[in-house]
Amino acid sequence: MEVDVRDIGDKIPKMSDVNHDGLYRRAEAQGGYFTAQEAIEAGMDRSTLSHHARPGGRYERIRPGLFRMRHFPSSPFEHVMAAWLPLRAAKAVVSHESALELHELSDLIPVAVHFTVPRAERGVRRRQGVQLHTTSRPAGATEVQIIAGLPVTNTERSVVDALEAGAQPEQIELAVSQALRRGLTTPKRMLEAASTRSERVHRFIERSLGAAKA
Repeated sequence: MEVDVRDIGDKIPKMSDVNHDGLYRRAEAQGGYFTAQEAIEAGMDRSTLSHHARPGGRYERIRPGLFRMRHFPSSPFEHVMAAWLPLRAAKAVVSHESALELHELSDLIPVAVHFTVPRAERGVRRRQGVQLHTTSRPAGATEVQIIAGLPVTNTERSVVDALEAGAQPEQIELAVSQALRRGLTTPKRMLEAASTRSERVHRFIERSLGAAKA
C-alpha cells in the first residue's frame, strides 16, 4: 500500500501554523511561563517544543511540562507562578505566608510556596518546595484577588489562615498593622474574618487591632 507523503506532511504542524502571538500573550500573563499543553493548544507539536527548549533555544525547560520564555523579564514572584501552574487544575489559590508575601505584608520569604486547595483535591501530587493546605471552606469569589496574574487569598483571609497555621505572632501583628495603615482592610473586616476561626485566632486579632490603634 502506497502512502502519499503529502498526506503525512499535512498532519505535521509547521512553525507557520503555530500561534506564537497567542502563546506569548498567555506566557506574558503568567510571568513568562507556559505549560506543554498550552504550547500544544497553540499548534506546536512536542518535537518542535523540545527543539526550542534545547540549550540556547527560545524556551527554557523548568521541569517536565513547564517552560519559560528565555528572555522574558524576571519577576520577584515568578517562583510562585512556576509552582502554581501545575496546580491550576486543582483550583489552587496562593495563601498563608505566600499570600502575605504577595500582599507585601510580611518581611519573611517563605521557605515553601503555600497554596490552599479544596479538600476534594487532597490527592493532588505533592511537589518539592510547595506546601499544600486542604480545606472544606475554599476561598469564595470575594476572598480571592489577582496579584501578578495569580489567584491570591484576600488580606483578611491571608492573615487568619497564616495565624491559624502557626505563623510567627510578630509577623501577624506586622501584617495587621501594615494592612490597616495602607487601607487594605478595616477592623470590621478583620474581625469578621476571625469570627469564623478558633477563639485563639479571634482574640489574637482583637489584640493586634488594639495594638495597631495605640
